[in-house]
Amino acid sequence: MATLLFSFGGLFQVSVLLVNAIAVLSEDRFLARIGWGNAQQAEPSFGGGSADGASVKAKTINLINSVRTLMRIPLIFLNVLIIIWAVAFG
Repeated sequence: MATLLFSFGGLFQVSVLLVNAIAVLSEDRFLARIGWGNAQQAEPSFGGGSADGASVKAKTINLINSVRTLMRIPLIFLNVLIIIWAVAFG
């Protein structure tokens, strides 16, 4: 475990674990309770404003929603590969 962070494979595993942690956050159970739900974020309409003036909280909510949407299927394959690698090579 001590060498987990000191190799490229370990760094890859840690990054996949962090993306997994973001991807499994439940909007109804956790994010909405702390005020980070999708309903709290007011998105501008087309041409209604730029995202440059958005707060850090709005950008973080947008990042969480993007990770949950875009990384769902790739994370399944990455997790399967990591499990197979861990079983095969210890």
